Amino acid sequence: MFDDLTELYQQVILDHSKSPRNFHKLENANRPAQGHNPLCGDHYTLYARVEDGLIKDISFQGAGCAISKASASILTDTLKGKTKAEAKALFDVVHDLVTTGRSDSGAGKLAAFAGVHKFPARVKCAILPWHAVLAAVEGKQEPVTTEREDT
Repeated sequence: MFDDLTELYQQVILDHSKSPRNFHKLENANRPAQGHNPLCGDHYTLYARVEDGLIKDISFQGAGCAISKASASILTDTLKGKTKAEAKALFDVVHDLVTTGRSDSGAGKLAAFAGVHKFPARVKCAILPWHAVLAAVEGKQEPVTTEREDT
C-alpha cells in the first residue's frame, strides 16, 4: 500500500509527463543542448535563452519515458529566472534525490523524484534533462549522454 506522500509524488510525475510544461521549441534560444539516453531511448533537446548569466526562458522537445519527460518539464518550470550557479546547485539536489532518495526542504516539486533511487535503471532517465541543461548554460555544443561514469 502506498502512503500519501508516495501517491502525491506519483501524481506530480504523471501530471508533468502527460501535460509537460514548456514543451515547444524556443525560437529565440541562444543555448540549445541535446541529451540522449541510449538504453531507454530518451532523447530531448533543451532550448535556453541565457542573458547576463540568467536563464530568461527555457523549453524542451523530444520523447522519452514518463520519468524523463516529467523531469524535463519540472526542470523548465524550476529554472526560469535562475543563474548558472543556481542551475548547477539544483542539478546537485536532483542528482542526490535520484541516487539516494534524500530530499532537503527546498526541493519543492523536485522531491517527486526521490523515489527514483529505488529503481536504478530509471536514475539516468530522471537526470538526463539536467545534464542537458548544464551543457546548455555552459554553451557546450556536443550532445550529452547518460552513458558516462559520473552520471
